[in-house]
Amino acid sequence: MDENQQKSVLKEGFLVKRGHLVHNWKARWFVLMPDTLMYYKFDGGKRDSSQRGRILLTECEITCPFLDFDNRPLVFKLRTKCSAEHFLEACSREERDQWVADIRAAVEKLRPADSSPSSQPKTPVPGSLQLHDVSLNQVVDSMYDVHSGIKLSSHAEQAITHRNCFTGSAVVDWLMFSQRALTRVEAVTLASAILEEGFLRPVGLRSLEAQRIHELSEQFLDDSTALYGFAENFKKRGSVKADTSPSNSELSGKVVKRGYLLKQGHKRKNWKVRLFVLRSEPGYLHYYDPSKDDVSPAGGFSLRGCLVSALEDNGVPSGVKGKVQGNLLKVITQSDAHYYIQAPSRQEKMEWIEAIKAHS
Repeated sequence: MDENQQKSVLKEGFLVKRGHLVHNWKARWFVLMPDTLMYYKFDGGKRDSSQRGRILLTECEITCPFLDFDNRPLVFKLRTKCSAEHFLEACSREERDQWVADIRAAVEKLRPADSSPSSQPKTPVPGSLQLHDVSLNQVVDSMYDVHSGIKLSSHAEQAITHRNCFTGSAVVDWLMFSQRALTRVEAVTLASAILEEGFLRPVGLRSLEAQRIHELSEQFLDDSTALYGFAENFKKRGSVKADTSPSNSELSGKVVKRGYLLKQGHKRKNWKVRLFVLRSEPGYLHYYDPSKDDVSPAGGFSLRGCLVSALEDNGVPSGVKGKVQGNLLKVITQSDAHYYIQAPSRQEKMEWIEAIKAHS
């Protein structure tokens, strides 16, 4: 990318992309330009200089959320003018929504001034959802459907594992994806009515507290840490088996920070993009393979007694293999295991170092 192109960059970072021919998921470095979304492969610890592909944004249609993929609730879809479809996954709901907002803004700027955005959903008037026109029973029946309904899973919270539940943000995403609501505000209004009628029940501490202290209209939380389940009289097929994993306690902490980082392997010393999730109380840092649908971490370690430090960007530090771009940090666990991690930018490197120090 030349200097003029670099000046036109609107946003860049890791996203996970579904392949066109072989439908596997691969982490790629995406660069948003005024008219194009380009993506690159990371070879070792360094981004390729040549593009792996590009997505033209003129008349591009965006679907967010896109919930067709099990265990991948953070996917959004881009459909280009020539009907090519691209499926991209972010590391968090906030990151997904920011990417979608930035891409939508770029698409709108490419639209001719005298054209109407007929291919884009119309912005509804606030309060346009009329609950008296909605059959809550039909909505709940659809949510409850074992094939196309909301997915049940196990969620750990403060050393307690809640089975067969879902998050508040997952409910809102599902209501929007199934076109029961056009905006998150509408979806929260509808979900609140479903909760008030007793079809849903609060499960976790946050949802129980909201029901106890808030007004009816504010009891349902559009939040990834607020847990809900179907009413007790529902016996949904395909429910989740009890999770007997020994890592339940370490996965029960509150998620403090998450994002895509590069990690050097212990044996092969190759660099792979991993989704890192930092939890507190207890403090753990887990990492996941974004190319797999497995919800269990590929690895992780306790932050108790950890030492973390930034590595110099000039040259290749001792213990680091391959061609790296810098922004390196090193974590030494209490058991003397050494982890070499590369952040996408210096700012993110420093943010991760501060977060690890705060919970070690």
